Amino acid sequence: MMEQPDPEAIAETGAAIAVDQLTMKYGSNLIQENLTFQVQKGDVFVIMGGSGCGKSTLLKHMIGLYQPAAGTISYEGKDYFSATDAQQLEMRKRWGVTYQSGALFSAMTLAENVGLPLSQYTRMKSSEIDDLVRYKLALVGLSGYESYYPSEISGGMAKRAGLARAMALDPDVLFFDEPSAGLDPLSAKRLDDLILQLSHSLGVTIVIVTHELESIFAIGSNGVFLDAQTKTQLDTGAPSYMLNHSSQPLVRDFLSRGQGHQPISGEVGQ
Repeated sequence: MMEQPDPEAIAETGAAIAVDQLTMKYGSNLIQENLTFQVQKGDVFVIMGGSGCGKSTLLKHMIGLYQPAAGTISYEGKDYFSATDAQQLEMRKRWGVTYQSGALFSAMTLAENVGLPLSQYTRMKSSEIDDLVRYKLALVGLSGYESYYPSEISGGMAKRAGLARAMALDPDVLFFDEPSAGLDPLSAKRLDDLILQLSHSLGVTIVIVTHELESIFAIGSNGVFLDAQTKTQLDTGAPSYMLNHSSQPLVRDFLSRGQGHQPISGEVGQ
C-alpha cells in the first residue's frame, strides 16, 4: 500500500496543496503518472508543458472533478478523495475556479453571476450581497458594469467577471485554466497584472494552467512541468530557476523557446 503523506509534515512546509504519487487515466489510457509536488501558501503555481500533456486534466483532478487512478491530492494535510461528502463541500467552498471562456451565465447580469455563490452558500441579506458584488467587480476593474450581460462586454472583461465570481466567497485558492486564451497581448498583460495584484494584496494561493511563456515568467513563483512523451513530470520549481538550472533539456528548450538554457531577455530576473 502507498504510504500516505504526513499531514503534520505538510503543514510544517506551509503547503496549501500536496500532490503525492498521482496517476491520471481516461479508462485504460494513461495521461500522467507519479506526479509529486507541493503548492506553497501564497504561490502563483504554474502547471506547464507542451500540448496534450495533461495540464487541464491535472487541474480538473485538483478541483475534484476527476478521481485519481492512484495517489493523493491533499489540502492542508487532508486528502480530498478520502474525505466525506460534507468535508469535500467545505473544501470546495474555499476554492475559486475560473475557466477559459469565463463561463458566465448568459441570461444573468454580471452582478447576478457574481452574487450567485453568495446567495447559494451564505445567509447574507440581498442588500449585503449587492454591496459585496459591487466590491468584487470593482476589484477586477468592472465597477459600473453590474447590470451588463455577458454578451455586452468584451472577452477580457468576461474573464475578469468570471474572476470576480470565483472570488465571491473569499477563497483560499484560485484555480485558472488558460486565462489568457483568446485574448490580445495587451488584455493578456492586464490580466496577468490583475492576478499578481490579487495574489499580493489578498494573499490568495493561485494555481494556473498556461503555456504562455510571458505569463509564466511574469507571474509564476513555482510550478511543475509535465511531459506528454514520458507521461510524468520532468521538473518542479520556480520557472526562472528551471530555465537556468533544470537537468532536463526539454524543460530548458520549452522555457527558452528552443534556445537551451539561455534566459529570455526581459522575462527573467525582473
